[in-house]
Amino acid sequence: MWLSEAPPPVLLQVNIGDEPQKHGIAAGRVAELAEAATSAGLVVKGLMAIPPLSPDPEQTRPHFAALAKVRDALSADFPSMTELSMGMSDDYEVAIEEGSTIIRVGRAIFEPAGV
Repeated sequence: MWLSEAPPPVLLQVNIGDEPQKHGIAAGRVAELAEAATSAGLVVKGLMAIPPLSPDPEQTRPHFAALAKVRDALSADFPSMTELSMGMSDDYEVAIEEGSTIIRVGRAIFEPAGV
């Protein structure tokens, strides 16, 4: 089934802002999904989320902190769950301060300033 002998590591997407237009599992159901993924032979490496869009990066901080809290609460039962993918071009600094181990930036690197 996998291209190699080991399954690829996975991150579980959490709808941390409880936004109807975004995909991802509710924060309260992450353990259930992690158990199902682990039972299917997947290695759950962590969680990912995109918080509600805000022009002020500080407004994303509570969402990043909440995702870290979910991961920390599950770490005893899922020791492979070490990663937090949160933070994009506009809020990656706040995400890192809240424990992000993976950030997603593109525009901050590839778009010229002032565009």
